[in-house]
Amino acid sequence: MIQRLPRELDGHELRVLGCLLEKEQATPEYYPLTLNALVAACNQRSNRNPVLSLSERDTGLALERLVELRLARREDVGRATKWRQNVDRRLGLDAAGKAVLTVLLLRGSQTAGEVRARTARLHQFPSSLAAEGALADLAAPPDPLVLLLEREPGQKEGRWGHRIGTEEPGDPASLPASTTRRTAREFDPDLVMRRLELLEQQVQELQAALPTKPGLFD
Repeated sequence: MIQRLPRELDGHELRVLGCLLEKEQATPEYYPLTLNALVAACNQRSNRNPVLSLSERDTGLALERLVELRLARREDVGRATKWRQNVDRRLGLDAAGKAVLTVLLLRGSQTAGEVRARTARLHQFPSSLAAEGALADLAAPPDPLVLLLEREPGQKEGRWGHRIGTEEPGDPASLPASTTRRTAREFDPDLVMRRLELLEQQVQELQAALPTKPGLFD
């Protein structure tokens, strides 16, 4: 990643940032967003988990904090004030990573299959394997943005979650420093093994797709 976030984001900031990301990719003709459009996007009842009820004040304060962090910026268009996200440039996200982070911000932890299905309007992944590859890239050190969560009893697949904030609302300046500062991540051997497994599967798929020639892979 190009640059780390200076602190974790709160629940309102996560929702505002996720909505700016979503609308830029899904409906670019209506982007950037006015404050009223952003409030409506934040309070959608579909494609949101949890469902929130943010006021204009809540949304405006979250925007101000995101601007201070250089994750969003104001744009005056004629008489209207509109807002853009800047997190893709700040963190060096490509199209795949941008789509993945968007749905994780808006809908919480998900399996790779769910991520693939829910990013269809934003970015086309040809397979769940491709979505897992994008997730693994975002989980790479030194400053991972996502992580593979421990599988809970009864779950067949692991779920992925983001690591850039907490769902707790409010002004993070009032939170203890230990909850707002990002710390160095420890080496995760399970993630490395999972990435190796994905690479091995990709190599096997490429080998199967190539014309067969005697001795090519002997």
